[in-house]
Amino acid sequence: MLSRNASNLFWLGRHIERADFISRLVDATLRLAALPSSYGGATNAWESAIAAAAMADQFEATGAPVDEQHVGEYLTLSPHSPSSIRCCLERARQNARAVRTALTLDSWEAINGAWLDVQRFGTTLEGRTTLVRLLETVKSAMLAFDGAAHRTQLRDDSYWFIRLGSAIERADNTARLLDVKYHLLLPRTEPIGGSLDYFQWTTLLRTVSALTAYRWVYRDAIKPWLVADLLILNRAMPRSLAACYDEIVRFLDHLSQGRGRRGPANRMAVAGAARLRDCHIDSLFQAGLHEFLTAFIADNNALGVSVAEQFLF
Repeated sequence: MLSRNASNLFWLGRHIERADFISRLVDATLRLAALPSSYGGATNAWESAIAAAAMADQFEATGAPVDEQHVGEYLTLSPHSPSSIRCCLERARQNARAVRTALTLDSWEAINGAWLDVQRFGTTLEGRTTLVRLLETVKSAMLAFDGAAHRTQLRDDSYWFIRLGSAIERADNTARLLDVKYHLLLPRTEPIGGSLDYFQWTTLLRTVSALTAYRWVYRDAIKPWLVADLLILNRAMPRSLAACYDEIVRFLDHLSQGRGRRGPANRMAVAGAARLRDCHIDSLFQAGLHEFLTAFIADNNALGVSVAEQFLF
C-alpha cells in the first residue's frame, strides 16, 4: 500500500474517533452544567470540557466567554476550531474520498452521510435543543460508520490502518478525560467523595458509555479508584487504556505480517501494553494519577509519531 493511502486511512480513523469523543464530551458537559445548585454547582464544567478536548489555548485566543453557547459552538460547529466535530468530519470525508476504492460502499456512505447531516446545522448554534439534536445525530452516525466498517471491510491493511488510528486516538481521549476529572474538574471547596464528586465521576462514566459496565464489574458505589481501574487497567472495557494498547499491538502485528518485519512502533506499543499489564491501581494513585496520565499521553503521542515514521512517510 502507498504510504499516502495508509496515511489517509490512519487519519480517517483518528478523525472519526475524535468526532465521536467530542460529541460525548459535550453531552456529558451539558449534564454537569445542569447540576442543581443543591449539589454545589458545576460552575467550571465548560472550562473542563475545553481542557479535556485539549483546545483551551485556542479557545482563549478567541476572547469568547466560557459558557454553553460559545464553548458548545466552538467544540461542535465552528469551522475555525481544528478539533470541532464539523472540522473532524470534514477531514475524515476528505481522507475517505482520497482512498474511496479502499472503502466499501457502506463505509463511504456512513462518512459522507455524517458530513452532510452536520453540514445542515450550519456554523452557529441556535440553542440547547439544536445542540442536543446535533449530538444525537453525530453519535448515531459514528456508530453507523463503526458498524459498517466492522461488518463490510476486508480484514486487510486498509481496515487495520483505520482501526489503528481509532485505537491511538481513543487511548488519548480516555487519558485526557480522566486527567481533567482528577486534576481540574472538582472545585477546591468541594470534598472528594461528596455529592458533586459522585455526580462528576458518574458523568465521566456516561461519557465513555461505561456506567453499566462499572456496575457489572464492581457492584459497588462510584469510587474514584475503581473508575480509574476500569478506564485504565480493565482489558474487558473497550475504551480503557489497556484495551486500546492490546488492540494497537494486534493491529500493528497484522500490518507487519505483510512486510515480514516489525519496527520501532511495534516495540513501543508492546512496551506500553506491558507497562499497563504490570500496573496496579493502588500504586498508580500513590505515585500520582495525574503524573501517570501526563506521561501516558506523551508516550501515546510519541507512538503516533513512530507509526507515521514507520508506515506513513
